[in-house]
Amino acid sequence: MARIDLKELAHSYMAMPSGPEDYALRRMDHTWEDGGAYALLGPSGCGKTTLLNIISGLVKPSEGQVLFNGQEVTRLEPEHRNIAQVFQFPVIYDTMTVRQNLGFPLKNRGMEPSYIQERVETVADMLGLTESLDRKAVGLGADEKQKISMGRGLVREDVGAVLFDEPLTVIDPHMKWQLRRKLKELHETLDLTLIYVTHDQIEALTFADKVVVLYGGKVVQLGTPQELFEEPAHTFVGYFIGSPGMNFMDCRLDNGAAVVDGHRIDLAEGVADRAPGDAKQLELGIRPEFLRFADEGEEGVPANVDDIRDLGNFQIVTVTMGDGRRLQLKMDEEKAVPSSDNARLVFPPQWTKLYADSELVG
Repeated sequence: MARIDLKELAHSYMAMPSGPEDYALRRMDHTWEDGGAYALLGPSGCGKTTLLNIISGLVKPSEGQVLFNGQEVTRLEPEHRNIAQVFQFPVIYDTMTVRQNLGFPLKNRGMEPSYIQERVETVADMLGLTESLDRKAVGLGADEKQKISMGRGLVREDVGAVLFDEPLTVIDPHMKWQLRRKLKELHETLDLTLIYVTHDQIEALTFADKVVVLYGGKVVQLGTPQELFEEPAHTFVGYFIGSPGMNFMDCRLDNGAAVVDGHRIDLAEGVADRAPGDAKQLELGIRPEFLRFADEGEEGVPANVDDIRDLGNFQIVTVTMGDGRRLQLKMDEEKAVPSSDNARLVFPPQWTKLYADSELVG
């Protein structure tokens, strides 16, 4: 296993970068704890694969250091880092059997045949490949080939970390769910450091103990799935995590409360006082799950109900507030929706977040 430290790490594909916009990865300090299961989550082009390839040694960073268990490996080639990497598309030998493919990393290291056989059969059992061990890989489907690729990454007991670069892209949805569950089980069994790159929030939140969210080459939050949902540290996290994403509203502050379209909205105690005075933009954020309609006799902000979508066990209600501001509520299916001319919104202070220039005011 390995603890991985990134110190003042940054990377640009340009020879002479002149500003932050020229960097694929902006300067970061980050630690991946030994034995942790992490997801690197973000949209296409945010720097996920670049960061993974720097950790593996396929890319040498422009600036900073990479350390494995306290030892600097920044300039070491991948074969000297004691890691395994599983790519987006299967990397296997079609002319070999499944057994030969799985055993290849061990054979390359001169392991005893009896040990190779034992490890291959153990990993094959973990991944549901036992019945296919003596079949040629060329005749297998994309899902089985990717399982072989994953197995090659897991077959070595001495590997320090296993890096997955969107490994389920070619897998059908039902098999994706099975493999995510299997990876979770493997992590618990093998206690390896796993880093899993994906743009799919469901994959990230169901696989990882902690999620690293990248946006524009910058780490905007590291946290558990619950922390990302309940305390988004950046407006991008609020927007990207959740379905629907967080509601956002431009606001101003007045005597400890936020003001939106002339309506005062209470914040948690002390939050307004901590807002930076030089912020260019202030926004309120609240998740659709926490925004609610006022009960009878309860005060609230007037709104018009525009649309109700019944999605089975919950409903998504779209409302318009103030000067054409559209917000969404996520409600239990049995909850009654008020008539359009009688709707009032309640913003619970503990779930109403204030953002200054896109960053959470804590």
